[in-house]
Amino acid sequence: MKYLLIIPLMLLLACGQQQTDSTTEATGAPLGGGQSTVKDETSEPDVVRVAVGSADHTTLVTALKAASYVDALSNAGPFTVFAPTNAAFEKLPAGTVEGLLKPESKEALQNILEYHVYVGVINEEFVRDGMTFNQVNLDNVTLNKSDDGKMTVNGANVLGKVKASNGVVYVIDAVLLPPDKK
Repeated sequence: MKYLLIIPLMLLLACGQQQTDSTTEATGAPLGGGQSTVKDETSEPDVVRVAVGSADHTTLVTALKAASYVDALSNAGPFTVFAPTNAAFEKLPAGTVEGLLKPESKEALQNILEYHVYVGVINEEFVRDGMTFNQVNLDNVTLNKSDDGKMTVNGANVLGKVKASNGVVYVIDAVLLPPDKK
């Protein structure tokens, strides 16, 4: 009788341990981690990994972490991200970035970052001068395209484009600030 009780208990413990191990092994991520914790060195990088892999976007990555948006932007998308360079953040008034990275400014930071993201892929081939797109924060940006093919978003120059597994990243030379709704 004693053995009948011990055997199911051992099976239960073994199955539970096996499930935990296989989940960690299959995804390469610890349990409870989000999409961004999945280890994948062979697939095309998502929009977050594109930013993480760029030495010119360390401030943006820090902001994404402070706003808790790394996992959201690591998901399937598709997303169009207008990614300001470190130099773009340096153009903001002194203390602005530091202030936005404080926990009490998280909502304002999220609003600014959401203004840089469009749900869907904006293909530059189809952009026409004066097109508007509604961003994640529900404010519009305006894309312009000159005759020579140079593109801007709200006046910020598009410096380059990087295709990602879940969308596209447009590198820009300014931080986009949402309109003041006062």
